[in-house]
Amino acid sequence: MAGTEMLEGFETVLVLSGGNALGAYHLGVCEALLPAAEPGWIVGCSIGAVTGAILLGNPAEGRLARLREFWSEVGIHDRPWARLMPMPLRARWSNGLGLNALLAGRRGVTAPRFPGLLSLLPGMPPDVSLQDHRPLAALLDRLVDWDRLNASPIRFSFLAIDLERGEEVWWDNRRDRVTARHVLASTALPPLLPPVELDGRWHWDGGLGNNLPVDHVLREPSPRPLLVIASDLYAPEGERPGSLDGAALRAQDLGFALQARTRIGAMARERELLRRAEPETPPAILVHLVHRPSAHQRALKALDFSGTAVEERVAQGRSDMETALRLLPATPRDEPLAVVTVPPA
Repeated sequence: MAGTEMLEGFETVLVLSGGNALGAYHLGVCEALLPAAEPGWIVGCSIGAVTGAILLGNPAEGRLARLREFWSEVGIHDRPWARLMPMPLRARWSNGLGLNALLAGRRGVTAPRFPGLLSLLPGMPPDVSLQDHRPLAALLDRLVDWDRLNASPIRFSFLAIDLERGEEVWWDNRRDRVTARHVLASTALPPLLPPVELDGRWHWDGGLGNNLPVDHVLREPSPRPLLVIASDLYAPEGERPGSLDGAALRAQDLGFALQARTRIGAMARERELLRRAEPETPPAILVHLVHRPSAHQRALKALDFSGTAVEERVAQGRSDMETALRLLPATPRDEPLAVVTVPPA
């Protein structure tokens, strides 16, 4: 892998999870990380795959600006007073923006599809999704130099789910010719977006099965110690809900966050056993950055593209990565898998 070290002797890998509009958190993480170290491998799912494609499809000196341009393009330029709203009102505002995106699409990402929701009515033809993702394909083709991405010395891997076989499908710029269509497959969350056909297989969003694919990195044999920076958009902890909105929010968070918790726990046990069997196995450090949204972010937070919400996510990602950089020097460097969670639960 190409890249520069953050810890001496450790190969840096960046893993970016799915989460739609929550992915602005990744931008903040990258703003703090990339000046400190160059990952040798970027692994993504859904909006994480979009982020990775933009980073590697642009020259190093312009990649963060391109990523900011993406969020400026898809974001809603709301007014600064939005953040001054009382929390209950802002929560309704956030959900209202999410509902609008759900029904009417979001510029640069999705557009209404016919018949879409109308397919539920008698006499209408059937459909498999509410919206179309051609706007995202066009935006990616404008922001990403696919030749540069595919020739990059930095490895890029991302996944989707084969909807018929229920299997993970992986693409890698060291093996495959990556295009916008592959990234669309990784972001095709049903029933919002239609499945994407590639090589005779139909794909849905990789987050349905592996939203934070740290296991893809930690299971691959590596001759060097690994430093894995994992940017996770869903937190497993949360309050007991007192409303339908709260219940939907909690179910959403658990559905994605427990995937990550289960896989991280499994990888810790697996690498411990591997170290016992093969004592020369290199150590690994996993920095698990967890996006913990503001209280006004509710059930439709992943569709809230408001500028104020995007700015909050970017700021939190940057702050969390800066905290991780301060903690790293004191992290054990000889364990099979040392896990550092930021911010702590």
